[in-house]
Amino acid sequence: MQKKYKLLFVCLGNICRSPAAEGIMRHLTEQAGLSDRFEIDSAGTYGGHAGDLPDPRMRAAAAARGYRLTHRSRRITDDDFERFDRIIVMDDTNYERVHRLAPDRESIQKIYRMTEFCRTSKADHVPDPYYEGREGFEIVLNLLEDACQGLLDELTTTVPKHSL
Repeated sequence: MQKKYKLLFVCLGNICRSPAAEGIMRHLTEQAGLSDRFEIDSAGTYGGHAGDLPDPRMRAAAAARGYRLTHRSRRITDDDFERFDRIIVMDDTNYERVHRLAPDRESIQKIYRMTEFCRTSKADHVPDPYYEGREGFEIVLNLLEDACQGLLDELTTTVPKHSL
């Protein structure tokens, strides 16, 4: 049985950016015929929305692009550092929070910024659209589509096939 490569996307509340990244990445792996090789999840550094569906505005914007966001919000746990191969965060604040939560150096090496995988977008973080209008959600989806494709491209060219 082939080991799945496990990705965890993280933002603050796990109701906008990280579930959108999860949905986009699931869609891309399905389109590429690779969904059986990946486990994809998302979490937040804040647990106040635990159990909630993604923000209705993000679900609507994502649905208009063909993505279904059905994830239920959850807070990142200690077990996530052991379970996932990469933990990908949306901004510097959450990057620092996830760093502080990491139990050891090996776990710290699993943490990445989402924008590290952007191919065409010039951004140093994925902005939180929660207090923005419709345009904020569109900007986030544009960045996430670019970064998720870049991440998938990197994983399919650099990770040994037996690890995918």
